[in-house]
Formats: sequence, structure tokens, C-alpha cells
Amino acid sequence: MKRIFSIIFVVVALTFANTAVNAQTHYNSNVSVGVKGGADLSRMFFNPSVKQGFKPGAMAGVTFRYVEESHFGLIAELNFTQRGWKENFEEAPYEYSRTIDYLMLPVLAHIYFGRRGRFFVNIGPEIGLRLSDSYKANFDPAKAQNLPDFPKYHNTEQYDEPIKQRVDYGISAGLGGEFSLSHRNALYAEVRFYYGLGNLFSSNRRDYFNASNSMNLEFTLGYWLRIK
Repeated sequence: MKRIFSIIFVVVALTFANTAVNAQTHYNSNVSVGVKGGADLSRMFFNPSVKQGFKPGAMAGVTFRYVEESHFGLIAELNFTQRGWKENFEEAPYEYSRTIDYLMLPVLAHIYFGRRGRFFVNIGPEIGLRLSDSYKANFDPAKAQNLPDFPKYHNTEQYDEPIKQRVDYGISAGLGGEFSLSHRNALYAEVRFYYGLGNLFSSNRRDYFNASNSMNLEFTLGYWLRIK
């Protein structure tokens, strides 16, 4: 996975170099700033596994874009997002979810087609700083194994595991469409998937979880204002 992260980083760097060269050659670059907001669905990849569903959350951010007429560009964002996981107890009447708030910085290659109506692909690395975390449950997680009807094979080790990593990093890939309202204003919608390459919990040889990677699916609406 670290090799994939490196490849994505190289793609973004080459895209940025290409747009910079085109800007010097054709002088047709444009720069936009904007805002975005929406909802996300999150879960974790745990090994050993934990039965889960998707946890809903909210996200919002500010955006910067540098693009060329040659269909390539670069996007940087600063986003607040709520991630985590929600456990699935099947027939048992229990509920548990963990919410982790992040400040995320994606730097993405932006590939687009069309003019007034555009289809685009965004892909690149993303790094984030954990701001806070909390959980909601209708039982005491410390006493889960003592509950008479608690699912016998439901993993409970994650309740006692502190979140060790303050920084998360991974790769993002998104698909979307954009519609220009005027020469300077545009609206867009995007669906983006994020996979974390770092582990949420400690993953040394003696630790219980070998992997605890975050996964996130975002649905966002945004607005661009062209400033150049």
C-alpha cells in the first residue's frame, strides 16, 4: 500500500509539472477558489474483523484549483470530516459507533473533459490531523462480555484500544460533474473514496489488531469562483 501511495504522489507531481509547463507555453491557466460540503459514509478495515455497517457523518471544506485548457490541473483542499465506524450486532438490541473528527488535506490531480459541462476525475494523496474522537453506545463497552445476550462471536477488543495515531494518511479517488453558471462561477458534484494507509490502532507484533485502516465514501456539492 505504501508503494501505491508513492505512485499516486508521483502522478500528482507530474500532473502539476505538466500544468506548469503548459501555463508557461500557452498562458491560458485559470485559478479558482471555492467551498464544498456534504455527507460521508465511513467504516474500518479491521484485522481481526469487526462486524460493521456504514457510519454517516458530515464534511465541509475550502478548496483551491489550478487548471489548464489541456484538461489537467491540481486541486488542494482543507476539509473537516467526521469518520469512524458503526458496529452491526445483527439481532441483538445493542448499538455502538465511534466518531473521529479530522482536518484533512488532499492534494489531487484533476483530469477533466468538456467546457461548460464537465466530467472530471480527481486522484491523489491525502493527509489528516485527528482533532477528537468519541463513542456512542447503549451499553457499557467495558462490561460487554458480561451481558447475557451479547453476541458470542462479536469482537470487543476495539473498545479498550486507544487511538494511537494522531495523523492519518491515504489515497483518494473521485468522480464528478461540473456545470458553469458563467465565466467565473460553477457548481459541481462529486463522489470520492478514501482508503487510509495508516493504522488507527497500534499494530506492533504483540498488539491485537494487525490492521485498522479507515475507509470513507464522500458525497459533496461545491462551488467554484474563478479569480484568474
